[in-house]
Amino acid sequence: MVMRSIAISLPCTGDEEWEATREPLRSGWLTQGPKVAAFEQAFAARHATAHALATTSCTTGLHLILAAIGIGPGDEVIVPAFTWVATANVVVYCGATPVFADVDRRTNNLDVGDVVQRLTPRTKAVIAVHLFGLCADIDRLRAVLPAHVPIIEDAACAAGASYKGRPAGSLGLAAAFSFHPRKSITTGEGGMVTTNDAVLAATANMLRNHGASISEEQRHSGPRPYLLPEFNLLGYNYRMTDLQGAVGLVQLAKLDRFIAERTAWADYYTRALADIEWLQPPEAPADGQHAWQAYVLYVDPYKAPAPRNELMERLQACGVATRPGTHAVHLLGYYASRYGLRPEDFPVARDCNDQTMAIPLHNRMTAADYTHVVESLHRIG
Repeated sequence: MVMRSIAISLPCTGDEEWEATREPLRSGWLTQGPKVAAFEQAFAARHATAHALATTSCTTGLHLILAAIGIGPGDEVIVPAFTWVATANVVVYCGATPVFADVDRRTNNLDVGDVVQRLTPRTKAVIAVHLFGLCADIDRLRAVLPAHVPIIEDAACAAGASYKGRPAGSLGLAAAFSFHPRKSITTGEGGMVTTNDAVLAATANMLRNHGASISEEQRHSGPRPYLLPEFNLLGYNYRMTDLQGAVGLVQLAKLDRFIAERTAWADYYTRALADIEWLQPPEAPADGQHAWQAYVLYVDPYKAPAPRNELMERLQACGVATRPGTHAVHLLGYYASRYGLRPEDFPVARDCNDQTMAIPLHNRMTAADYTHVVESLHRIG
């Protein structure tokens, strides 16, 4: 008998993505070009923004946003203490200081009350993470922030998500999305910046292309392709390739179906696991769409039959892959030592670091896979 092995996540790609790469390969236009432009236009339309700029990753997208709005030394940017490390890293890349705020254990997103305590005259932005695909409470956050402090959405997990009828990516000054293979749609690596601010978009567009005044596509398609552009900004090479753009277009067309499937199976998990008293299900929005990049449970340490890591080991033996939800950044060695942070400084983030557990949820799972996950969780308890 072959042991079932269920991955925590797998990208859902097929012949359509393979076929989509033929045109760039045949045309010879492999770097940022017409396929990237088409992907950007479609992504902006889906997320109700005026501008979308494809990048090499969500991390570089966030960095572009902060650089475009002038974040630099002496500035502070508030970030959640429970998030992937890149959210804080991009602040440091700019020479600014990440100021951590604790999170709400029900949503894993920023605790708005704690954000208020972290505001100073040096606060220049707040990065609100839509963790695991659940949009942060943007209206409550906006209500407590000074008018000059913009909200930047870390929407790495939130393609297709919505908040009170508004798509993720259109909720703050700008947003960055991820197309890593663990996300609902993928281009391998890759990211996207969205914004309704034309000046920010124009600046980010130059910054992602070494600071060039026009893109390579514009130059080669223009009347004088033999002339190099002006470089008046210190920029970066954060461009997406046209091969990725072609795949992204195909994946984007599947996004709503992918989310509908994930939503149905997330609902199944919540119902099927309701009788396990030591597991707390993830929060679902009352008014909006969860993107369900991951289904992340909370293991109650006072009721669980074993510590979370031991439970994860038992599930691995059953052929069920799991992962911690993510990490508390203030516990990581670099941030703890550089900023003198202690575990108890952000107790909820520390708790989420130690007790959250993601179980498999992706578009290549079968009904039998989901049944096996549920049965395994009942068995290990």
